[in-house]
Amino acid sequence: MQVLAQGALRKMRTGLTDGQAHYQLVCGDQTLALNERLGQQISLKHLGAINCLHCGRKTKKSFSQGYCYPCFTKLPECDSCIMSPEKCHFHLGTCRDPSWGEQFCFQSHIVYLANSSGIKVGITRGTQVPTRWIDQGAVQALPILRVDSRLQSGLMEHLFKDQVADKTNWRTMLKGGIPPLDLKAERDRLFEASAAGMGELEQRFGLQAVQRLEAEEVTIDYPVLNYPLKVSSLNLDKTPEISGQLLGIKGQYLILDTGVINLRKYTSYEVEFRSE
Repeated sequence: MQVLAQGALRKMRTGLTDGQAHYQLVCGDQTLALNERLGQQISLKHLGAINCLHCGRKTKKSFSQGYCYPCFTKLPECDSCIMSPEKCHFHLGTCRDPSWGEQFCFQSHIVYLANSSGIKVGITRGTQVPTRWIDQGAVQALPILRVDSRLQSGLMEHLFKDQVADKTNWRTMLKGGIPPLDLKAERDRLFEASAAGMGELEQRFGLQAVQRLEAEEVTIDYPVLNYPLKVSSLNLDKTPEISGQLLGIKGQYLILDTGVINLRKYTSYEVEFRSE
């Protein structure tokens, strides 16, 4: 095998063409198309260094997928409200960086239903469609609401969590064979069951701030030769060099005949990628 890329690992770049997901490995300033590597022997080696995604400081441990601890505790993109947007505290004047919050959080967001390991509800910025769905390994996705801010999307998602899950079971997602769902019927059921709560939020923010969508469902196929019968997770911290035959790519995971690895988890790790 030969070295094809070396540098700080980033989450894979994705695209969708005619329903097919496409992936690029990103190492430093190098990108490498991965779909064409299916069936080949590959190797991913951690070279020992981890440098913060934001400040470049060397760190022994990565926090929040690529940050050193000081940045993790100070940056707005690492705040707890990023994982729980219904807890946005911008209006309290306590945002870690109000200018960042104004740019990131006060823009159009989509509330969607997806089928990755079963029905789930999620949110994403309008500019992250369909990237967000591919990153989660969804085989179906349906936008159901457009709202004006991240807070509003988080409150809607939190409301819907009483009816549908908001998490993906990554092991189920990686086994494949996900039964198809009628997402439009699920949307209608969800709206009916949550009518009172939706009405309260619409009254709070205004009807124009919450728009119900009549969008078409998106279906996504992934470059996978064989799904694993048993999902075994590979870990660069425990095994600095991982190798095997590339059998598929789904979500942000590489599926090898030796196990699966979530590349996004190792953002900022200095790695060397080899292939045939």
